[in-house]
Amino acid sequence: MSAKTSSLMLLMSFAAGTFSAGASANPQHLLLSNPSGGVPNNPLPLIIWPRVVPEDQQDITAWFEKTFAQNGWPPAWRYPIFPYTHYHPNTHELLGVAAGWAEVLFGGDSGRMVTLRAGDAVLIPAGVGHKQIHASDDFIAVGAYPEGMSPETRRDEPDRLRQSLEQVNQVPLPTRDPFTGNEGAMTAIWTPIAKLSAHQ
Repeated sequence: MSAKTSSLMLLMSFAAGTFSAGASANPQHLLLSNPSGGVPNNPLPLIIWPRVVPEDQQDITAWFEKTFAQNGWPPAWRYPIFPYTHYHPNTHELLGVAAGWAEVLFGGDSGRMVTLRAGDAVLIPAGVGHKQIHASDDFIAVGAYPEGMSPETRRDEPDRLRQSLEQVNQVPLPTRDPFTGNEGAMTAIWTPIAKLSAHQ
């Protein structure tokens, strides 16, 4: 393990420890920093908010769209996730599961499978591959991006990896957490990792 990877893992452990255990909306994270085939991935971890939608909400879709918009992540679409590996080299992507469930492969062919259910949200760093593997018939997600960002979509193409890695490194860190509008899980986890990466 390199010194950089070791430092990142230490930071990840510290960030995880800042959240109380057992809370239903306790953010989780998944580090997918190494490229996989033509997928660049990212030193910033995937952040998952399980069951972040309040239990009394009848319209999960509307809640996600309103919450995202209020906090600087304008909703852009309602749709399932593409059934092939793809990533966005120019922007981070936020998904809120509005209905059903899906098994999603994150990080390319050598990545990790995650099951997302209605009420969950996931923040996908720029460059991290994602692909819907299985899903319920009613699965639908709300997709959003930081204000002013529009996604470029690329597939797993090894001949474009170097270009994509350079592009991912230029993506700015969002300034607003999608659920608080200021500091929150995103800033607590991403900001120290981004600062460490910038100095190495």
